[in-house]
Amino acid sequence: MPAPTAPPEILAFGEAMTLFVADAPGDLDEIEHFQRRIAGADTNVAIGLARLGFHVGWLSRVGDDAFGRYIRRTLATEGLDCRHLITDPAASTGLVFKERAEGGADPRVEYFRRGSAASRLSPGDAEAVDFAAARHLHATGIPPAVSASCRELSWHMLDRARQAGASISFDPNLRPSLWASESEMRDTLNAMAAKADWVLPGLAEGRRLTGLETPHDIAGFYLERGARAVIIKLGPEGSYYRGTLEGRDTSFTVPGVAVSEVVDTVGAGDGFAVGAVSALLDGRAPREALERGNLIGALAVQVLGDMEGLPTRARLAEFEASLPTPQ
Repeated sequence: MPAPTAPPEILAFGEAMTLFVADAPGDLDEIEHFQRRIAGADTNVAIGLARLGFHVGWLSRVGDDAFGRYIRRTLATEGLDCRHLITDPAASTGLVFKERAEGGADPRVEYFRRGSAASRLSPGDAEAVDFAAARHLHATGIPPAVSASCRELSWHMLDRARQAGASISFDPNLRPSLWASESEMRDTLNAMAAKADWVLPGLAEGRRLTGLETPHDIAGFYLERGARAVIIKLGPEGSYYRGTLEGRDTSFTVPGVAVSEVVDTVGAGDGFAVGAVSALLDGRAPREALERGNLIGALAVQVLGDMEGLPTRARLAEFEASLPTPQ
């Protein structure tokens, strides 16, 4: 698919991996059949925003292999602008295998990404990015955990987007096993979050990164460091907002959307980010942003796969219309 002539209005970057989901429950060493999909928190959000009609540019690397070609084709089909997706002939595409969990449990996941093409990302890969045309950057804490050069790229993207006046959303998306130490993870991600307008941690992530307990105090930690608003994911209980509205410190909680069956919890937080960020970019009020985030997060857990439950704009309108009116 040829790249559109206009540069992307939204930028996202990170590692997209080829995902193999077990066809049946059980330990991965016993599974014989898998379904092929794609995975990656940053990719999930990029795809979700593209499905809602935003022009999203994806910056990454894939290997010169079948899995890299599969990812490129899938992302292009989803409507992502892949002009900044580099094919690296010297490294392979990352792979991830996921078990089929039962009863709403978190599935066990095994990664094969060490030395992957995406781990070789660096600031030089962003030379052709038109930051002046970008309206928004979505970043997570995964790329800075993957490698030193990816961390340099993360800083570069945050700094250039901020200089250009684009808004920034930051989801910590903790991957402790990828970091050399807890303190390095905490200090790096807190410093990156300080460059964002909207910070979107989960409650457990916020507690781990700040050492504080309540959503109010966790939000205050990031507001004091420069964030405009902090939106904390509370899982099935919903989400919490704290920020400055009409000159006043405002905070509230929006209850979650009940689901009849949880199929796959992976990607729920990414679905929430799609909802909240898209609503804010649409100019919706913060409460409406949290409602949309809760809704898309709930949709994400009801299907198998990381991004299969993310709706189009038309489907989102149908889901939003079906929700009961708050009393």
